[in-house]
Amino acid sequence: MESEVVIVKDMTSLKDADTVLNALLGVWGIDRAEINLEKHQALFTYDERMASSQDFEQAILDSGFEIETSQPEKLNLTERRKSN
Repeated sequence: MESEVVIVKDMTSLKDADTVLNALLGVWGIDRAEINLEKHQALFTYDERMASSQDFEQAILDSGFEIETSQPEKLNLTERRKSN
């Protein structure tokens, strides 16, 4: 499993967050998705055998939002679990 965090431009309301979340959840291979509206972040975990980060970036773009950086932050799941 791979995890990534992307910054979503202009995601300011709960409706925006729901739109982005639903877009991510619609991508084949998704395991989990979360939105941090305060930080404008979308975090998602997926099976890299079924999808790639580009699939998720495209889903966000198709939902009407832009991504702040083209280089999403990849997270090591072990490191992430230790930090929680």
